[in-house]
Amino acid sequence: MTDAHERTDGHRHPLTGTVIRTLVDADRPAVLDILTRAGNFSQEEINVAMELVDEWLVDGEASGYLTHVIEEPDAHAPTVRGYVCVGPAPMTHGTFDLYWIAVDPDAQGRGYGALLLDAAEQEVRAHHGHLLLIETASQESYGAAVRFYKRSGYLLVSRIEDYYRTGDDKLTFAKRLT
Repeated sequence: MTDAHERTDGHRHPLTGTVIRTLVDADRPAVLDILTRAGNFSQEEINVAMELVDEWLVDGEASGYLTHVIEEPDAHAPTVRGYVCVGPAPMTHGTFDLYWIAVDPDAQGRGYGALLLDAAEQEVRAHHGHLLLIETASQESYGAAVRFYKRSGYLLVSRIEDYYRTGDDKLTFAKRLT
């Protein structure tokens, strides 16, 4: 288990120089800032996301979550540009949920989301997972996320109409990891 209170070395991407590593206490303000500036998360969603971050920071893997950040290299101080949180789906064997993935709006379009999603998939495989599920909303503000999941090889496996509110369906995407 990684101690969530100490910064750990992650893996440096050979082309971008970015580092993906476990989230630590010092990353909390950056994650909150990213979620707040993203523009598509409600305050309720931000609160839930930060609850999961806090659970990870207190309990590490025992929280049931695996939480990582992506850092952009900087000569003075690396900058957190996004984060991802996955965990085993309760009462399953090898199925994981992607709970959150968010990239700094100022850094979108640079491939950080794809790197984070790839890291999440690797983490799932490392924990003997074979299926990763992603739930999201159908409202237009989530359109970019839906397109991203489809480009990343995820298939829409269910749609529950009016789940979040009238006109806002719950979409579930899945990808088998071999």
